[in-house]
Amino acid sequence: MEARKHLSELHHEHTAWVKSLEFYKDELQVLNKRLGELVTHNTDQTVRAHIEHFQNQFIRQNEVIDELKHDVKASESEIVSNITANTVASDHRLAPDHTELRERYTMFEKIYSELKQEFQAFASRTY
Repeated sequence: MEARKHLSELHHEHTAWVKSLEFYKDELQVLNKRLGELVTHNTDQTVRAHIEHFQNQFIRQNEVIDELKHDVKASESEIVSNITANTVASDHRLAPDHTELRERYTMFEKIYSELKQEFQAFASRTY
C-alpha cells in the first residue's frame, strides 16, 4: 500500500527542504572561497589534484541542489493543484507521500556532510 501524508505535512517538509538547500548553496560558496585561498598558497601537484577534486565535487553538489530544488518545487506545485482543484478540507486531505524525493534529499545531505568533513580535514592539513 502506498504511503500517504497530509498535504500540510508535505508542504512543511518542502518548505524546510528548500530553506536547507539554500543554506547549503550559500555554504558551498564559502567553501569555494576557502578552496580559492588554498590554490593561491599551494603549488604542489598532489595538493592541486586534491583541490581539483574538491572543485569538481562542489560543482556537482551545486547541480544536485538545483535538481532537488526543482523537483521539490514541482512536488509543491502538485500540492497547490490538488488544493486548487478542491479547496474543501484541504488541511485534512491525504496525498501520496514523496518517499523517493525524501530519500534523494536524505542521500544528498549525507554525501554533502561527508564531503564537507573531508574538505575541512584537507584544508586544515594543507593551509
